[in-house]
Amino acid sequence: MLLLLPGGADAQVFRNRLRTENDSLRAQIDSLKKTIEILQHDILLKDSVANEMLGIYEENEDKSAAGLNPEDYSPEITDSLLNIWYLHRQVNEDSSNEEYDMDSVRFSSNVSDEVMRERLENMNSYITLPYDEKVRNYMVLYSEKMPSKMSNILGLCQYYMPIFEETFSQYNLPDELKYVAIIESALNPTAVSRAGAKGMWQFMTKTAKSYGLEINSYVDERLDPFKSSDAAARYLEDSYNLFGDWNLAISSYNCGPGNVNKAIRRSGKRDFWSVYEYLPRETRGYVPAFVGAMYAIKYSKEYGIVPNNVQMPVQVDTFMINRNLHLQQVSDLVGIPLEELKELNPQYIKDIIPGNSKPYVLRLPYNYSSSFIANEDSIYTHRAEELLNPQTLVSSKSSSSEDSSSGSRISYKVRSGDSLGKIASRHRVTVAQLKQWNHLRSNTIRVGQRLYIYKGGSSVSSSSSSSTSSSKTQASPAKAPAASSEGGTIYKVKKGDTLYKISKQFGVSASAIMKFNGIGESIREGQTIKIPSK
Repeated sequence: MLLLLPGGADAQVFRNRLRTENDSLRAQIDSLKKTIEILQHDILLKDSVANEMLGIYEENEDKSAAGLNPEDYSPEITDSLLNIWYLHRQVNEDSSNEEYDMDSVRFSSNVSDEVMRERLENMNSYITLPYDEKVRNYMVLYSEKMPSKMSNILGLCQYYMPIFEETFSQYNLPDELKYVAIIESALNPTAVSRAGAKGMWQFMTKTAKSYGLEINSYVDERLDPFKSSDAAARYLEDSYNLFGDWNLAISSYNCGPGNVNKAIRRSGKRDFWSVYEYLPRETRGYVPAFVGAMYAIKYSKEYGIVPNNVQMPVQVDTFMINRNLHLQQVSDLVGIPLEELKELNPQYIKDIIPGNSKPYVLRLPYNYSSSFIANEDSIYTHRAEELLNPQTLVSSKSSSSEDSSSGSRISYKVRSGDSLGKIASRHRVTVAQLKQWNHLRSNTIRVGQRLYIYKGGSSVSSSSSSSTSSSKTQASPAKAPAASSEGGTIYKVKKGDTLYKISKQFGVSASAIMKFNGIGESIREGQTIKIPSK
């Protein structure tokens, strides 16, 4: 159809009317698109838990013809699913937890760069706090983009930071290292990563055991804020002794000393910003995030961040328990809510303190101490036949399976959108390890392809990305034969050895052994290393 346009002044009026109508239609379309995007985002959040669960289901598909049977849901898998559910519920409740591509985003802020830079300098940190565009983005992220999450973290800081400060002071380490726990877990003592790392400091099983943390059917000291903080302090101390730079030591906490060493070799330098491009992608943002968290906590008042009331006790008393004890017994007779007991003693994963084997610590709020002392004799006998009968103890012990990160092999089915880098990052291993374990000559993978992954990063034929483990409570092996060599003693790694145990055996530090051999914390049975002279 041919449209005849009016001429002269009428034509101009007609054009203006068309332009106005077009602008109105365009605005309506943009609004509709935005509404659709919001609805799609909400649907994605609601479906994400199911997607994550299906992902775990598919990864274990080879366990039976139809996937996981009901009896296959071990405590490890159940904990992971519950943790995923909790995280996604938190995302739904707090829209400020939106995920950002920190490599490409540039946040705007009413606070100028000059003020941010000046504030950072005024923090007088012992650890060098660089300022650039990447660091600035994380400063804005933590201080302005997630107020609800930061309010919760600030509330938890009132209870946990004094523990960290005392621990790092004992090792004469920089106080600022306490902020690593915020990056790792947002101060959640029972946090569980998909790769199997646990606790506020996110230790994998092998690394945890190599630093003396106890993990068994009843106790997981990765969840103990005191014990795990002590292990984290020693790990960071060893990393600093190895690299001589705190930012590199912090980076190694995320990706391991092996990856940091590789980045140093490729760059030829030994400072964070020089090796930045050679670090794993997720580790590049680790130091900037560390700076951002420090900045947000330090200047929380300036940003109007108010600590949430997390109802953690200000004062806590500790009692040594020398007999088996169920937390429910304490709750019944002392009057403290069971959930509060669990929050203060998260390391007792079955709510049972196995005091018959050795003394363990019980932490109580100060105001309940006198009641515990007055009722102590009765507490141990109260409901003992029900809560601590032999059948219950055996059942609790047998139901706690070996940690999924202890080196067992899983089968992973490649899905649409996967890459080796994504899969490696998700399971806390390296691309090189994936290729070695699956005999891949290139980075090309296809949908439906099955890959084998060794949780904890080790296989029969390769060394682990985490330290070889041995429980703290296991008997130390007899000193293995060692031969003298120029500049050190030759030692052949035995089954159950860890760098921590070997260092104690020879009276030298684990970091000295790593530095002397040019290795990371990973060792394997049959490996030959040199022990430096004292």
